[in-house]
Amino acid sequence: MTQEYRVLLYYHYVPIENGALFAQQHLADCKALGLKGRILIADEGINGTLSGTIEQTDAYIRLLKSDSRFASTVFKIDETDQHAFKKMHVRYRAELVNLNLENDIDPLKLTGTYLTPTEFRQGLLDENTIVIDARNDYEFDLGHFRGAIRPDIKNFRDLPQWVQDHKEEFMEKRILTYCTGGIRCEKFSGWLVREGFKDVGQLHGGIATYGKDSEVQGDLWDGQMYVFDSRIAVPINQKEKVIVGRDWFDGTPCERYINCANPECNRQLLASEENEAQYLGACSYECRIHPKNRYIQSHHLSTDEINARLEHKKAF
Repeated sequence: MTQEYRVLLYYHYVPIENGALFAQQHLADCKALGLKGRILIADEGINGTLSGTIEQTDAYIRLLKSDSRFASTVFKIDETDQHAFKKMHVRYRAELVNLNLENDIDPLKLTGTYLTPTEFRQGLLDENTIVIDARNDYEFDLGHFRGAIRPDIKNFRDLPQWVQDHKEEFMEKRILTYCTGGIRCEKFSGWLVREGFKDVGQLHGGIATYGKDSEVQGDLWDGQMYVFDSRIAVPINQKEKVIVGRDWFDGTPCERYINCANPECNRQLLASEENEAQYLGACSYECRIHPKNRYIQSHHLSTDEINARLEHKKAF
């Protein structure tokens, strides 16, 4: 079947004067083209994920590149059969990604060595190389490079402290890092260089580029790549299928993410449809009995149905 829609993933670090005003103008341009998605604008650059028809996304690429500041922007393009977003948002932020640093990193002045997919794959095979996943834990749990380290963090901004806690272990090693499209690694790898790590490399273009490379074909990637749109997960490894995700409830292989039905928790967890139903879409007994449980409300469950599913599940 012909795929009539596309998803664009891109970023570009470049100074933008009056970024708040530019964000307003850019939102109007995107809406005029009929696009949907999320774009962040900061004084340091632009970062976006958009969906639209082939014609609409081609028009957007032309629009952005017609501005000399963004002429060299690289787009990662996925084909799909529908929009990946419900609305169009363009928001101004103080910075594109937040490492919670007193002195922020400017990737235009300091960043790690760019590695091609082939070079990065070679690094994965080197036992003396440390490979650090720069994403959040729930992204790693869905899929990651074989042998990569999963930092014990909940947010990207917690990564520097985690590295500091392991500095002696990593200092004399070659360090490679990766993320979805590359934007987080620009700052993280630069910070590693500033902290005194001698040999720091980053996967240029991120996992998204690695998965489309005709030479490596996603080799040594296990699971799927988490994406921040309605698709949630996309395949990367073109050679073999390995499921690394595990169901929150029974530990069986799973690649289906849901949010905890308790809106005050909203934890992301992997769960089969069967277990989501059995456990009322909630990560714990406390969340299952929460008065605002969204699963109970959306499925209009009776008291008897709720009690039947709660039976024997208080321990989880």
